[in-house]
Amino acid sequence: MKLTVVIPAFNEEQAILSVLEGLNPICPEYVQEIIVVDDGSTDETGRIAEAAGATVIRHHQNVGYGAALKTGIRAVKTEWVLTMDADGQHRADQILSLCNVADSNDMIVGQRIDRTKSPTWRMPGKWLLERLANYLTGYKIPDLNSGLRLIRNDVVKKYLHLCPSGFSFTTTISMALLDRGYNVCYVPIQIEKRVGRSTVTLKTGLDTLILILRVACLFNPLKVFIPASLIIGAIGIFWGIPYALMGRGISVGSMLAIVTSTLFFALGLICDQISQLRLERYE
Repeated sequence: MKLTVVIPAFNEEQAILSVLEGLNPICPEYVQEIIVVDDGSTDETGRIAEAAGATVIRHHQNVGYGAALKTGIRAVKTEWVLTMDADGQHRADQILSLCNVADSNDMIVGQRIDRTKSPTWRMPGKWLLERLANYLTGYKIPDLNSGLRLIRNDVVKKYLHLCPSGFSFTTTISMALLDRGYNVCYVPIQIEKRVGRSTVTLKTGLDTLILILRVACLFNPLKVFIPASLIIGAIGIFWGIPYALMGRGISVGSMLAIVTSTLFFALGLICDQISQLRLERYE
């Protein structure tokens, strides 16, 4: 198999050279090209990557991790795309573990088995996002947003238009492929402590939460609208029971909740039909 490595990079001059040098031992057998997308860096990231022999695509300004990945993936001509981070977290020797199971899968994700290298304050948010994604996709996702993944070129390009420009690219492509029934495999990997400072913030987590709900509404909106409809409807019924038992009819609040529940259910059905029509356009 032949693959192209896509590395999004923003101000990673401290780590980019060691990342590229680490790829050298596996280049002759698997890697046809290494694409570094310099996402508006203000340091020497692009120059260092170019000097190391990588193909460098430059953004004039910083537009985001996902946007950089999409730029790199659109330039890929090989059957497989391998994405990895430019901050030194991913060890190149573990790419071979992903390649070994490529034949029977559409996407292979490096499952990080040691999360202690991530900041502690991110853990509750990651746990919540993973639980929500598991419910919405119907699968237990071991690692929702690992940056090290090997994907078939034709498959990832089919859903590239759905992926955002921010850090939620990996979350979106994971949910998309799992929901559409592609073969996704998780391979345990070790990660190193990143070099330099992370640009992930609390806002990134909130954006990801909103994005997960948006993706759910695209692929399976009934999983969002039906529970909401049932909860609101149940509140309306239980609210109205005491009034009915006292012979006072149905309260305004109870009626409003029941009507809202009905509207949520109808809206879910409409969204489900729209989502199917939209997906059929690209599949």
